[in-house]
Amino acid sequence: MSNTLRSADAPPKRAYVLGLPFWIYIVIATGAAVLIFQTLIHDQGMANGMTWPVLSFGAFLCLVWFTLFSSYPRRIRWSIFGLCLMAAGAVATAVRVDNVSGNLFLTLAWRWSPRPIERELPPPAPDSLDGANVDLFTTTPADFPQFLGPKRDLNITSVKLDPDWSAHPPAEVWRQPIGAGWSGFVAVNGYAVTMEQRRTEELVTCYHIETGELQWVHATPTRYEHFMGGVGPRSTPTIHQGRVYALGATGKFHCLDGATGRAVWSKDLLKEFGVTGNDEDKLVRYGRSGSPLIVDDVVIVPAGGPRAGARWSLAAFHQDNGALVWKGGDHNISHASPALAVLAGRRQILSVNENWVSGHDLKTGAQLWQFEWPGTTSEDANNSQAVPLPPDRVFVSKGYGAGAKLVRLVAGEEGAIDVEPIYHKPRSMRTKLTNVTIRDGYVYGLSDGILECVELDTGRIVWREGRYSHGQILRVDDLLLVLSEDGELSLVRATPDEPNHVLGTVAAVEGQTWNNLALYGPYLLVRNAREAVCYRLALRE
Repeated sequence: MSNTLRSADAPPKRAYVLGLPFWIYIVIATGAAVLIFQTLIHDQGMANGMTWPVLSFGAFLCLVWFTLFSSYPRRIRWSIFGLCLMAAGAVATAVRVDNVSGNLFLTLAWRWSPRPIERELPPPAPDSLDGANVDLFTTTPADFPQFLGPKRDLNITSVKLDPDWSAHPPAEVWRQPIGAGWSGFVAVNGYAVTMEQRRTEELVTCYHIETGELQWVHATPTRYEHFMGGVGPRSTPTIHQGRVYALGATGKFHCLDGATGRAVWSKDLLKEFGVTGNDEDKLVRYGRSGSPLIVDDVVIVPAGGPRAGARWSLAAFHQDNGALVWKGGDHNISHASPALAVLAGRRQILSVNENWVSGHDLKTGAQLWQFEWPGTTSEDANNSQAVPLPPDRVFVSKGYGAGAKLVRLVAGEEGAIDVEPIYHKPRSMRTKLTNVTIRDGYVYGLSDGILECVELDTGRIVWREGRYSHGQILRVDDLLLVLSEDGELSLVRATPDEPNHVLGTVAAVEGQTWNNLALYGPYLLVRNAREAVCYRLALRE
């Protein structure tokens, strides 16, 4: 009798935990809000990436509570638990991730649908080319011979665009499939060169600009692929004195005859600097992206090195025969490219490394100065170029919450160069996969995917406009060509004070687009990992 009374008076054990789901959600929601807010301050993609794991963990805890502690009959509780596990397993079995956007949004596909590798173009047959003798030695004022343009500064001065796209919209000249990769086009004398992945071969390809016809191909049996970064080469070739210099994602570095595409000399940078495949995966997880820089008689590329040995920030090879001329700096490489600058009275190479920005002597590669610019190439990588501002300033920007920084180089004792910070604005110009252009004291770029105008001298945000995600830009005097990550092309005024900056928009290419634009006279070359298109843009009278 006493046992019966005691069990009737005492509430069931589960009654004490009936409110647990509510508290679970409160705790998780509060923690998630704090976590997502903190990551949002640093990077939109990090915030997106944290959202689903937090919510999934909360749902899993509630399922566990329901199964173990709720007052529903045991058969119902365990049946629902089993059904949930079966549903999760079915989704994991039926769905795969095809690619990841710059903001860490996933593109899902059915597992039985063709994989991207199966949709890739086959390498062209050698007998499909007409063997035309391409002339890349002759130059023209319209040439776009290297990454980010003639001066590697994202600015074109050879033409002026007609701003009225309603009356004179871009005219499509040709459109065709292209191999995978994030390489941009370069253009000289009516020909365009890029890099692309076609199945197991990494290609350097040359096209006729006005027709889109393939002129020659150089193939290397290598392939780069990463879950986050996609498939194919990342860097943009350089054309100089009739030759093409191209660096692949796996470190295969070529000097090619621009007339035929045949190799003049080739280097394997991993072998050159003692880097194993495992080292490369740890240190440069998303593939080599540095575009070759030609200065005087050398071609300069980011070098790198093994995890347990010496590393070099840069290496210079003789452009005629590929002989190593010098190695400079001791930092791991980033995804940025070297640039030529004249700063503090010295002609030098500007390098954005894994966690430092540095200047290097042209003849020896010796480091002249440096300042810290934190990052990890395999995680919160430094991708954006440092911009030299003669006579003595350097502007640098980055995503992942780093923002914009301006420094001044000052002559020190015994020829040394000291670095003085002017400002660091974490909320300004958070360029993640793109670069900036500077005009009349204002900086223009995509800051966490939003087009932003920033006052150069202060870092103050003047305006923010549009959502382009992690696309690319190119300035043509006072106008900006803005290519969104979704492949939409917009014409925007590069001015700090005029309202209604967007002048026109067209759907340029379909699919995820991280590739830089190239402009050859009136011909705009746009591509991504799936297709390439050439537009003729109207010019001002």
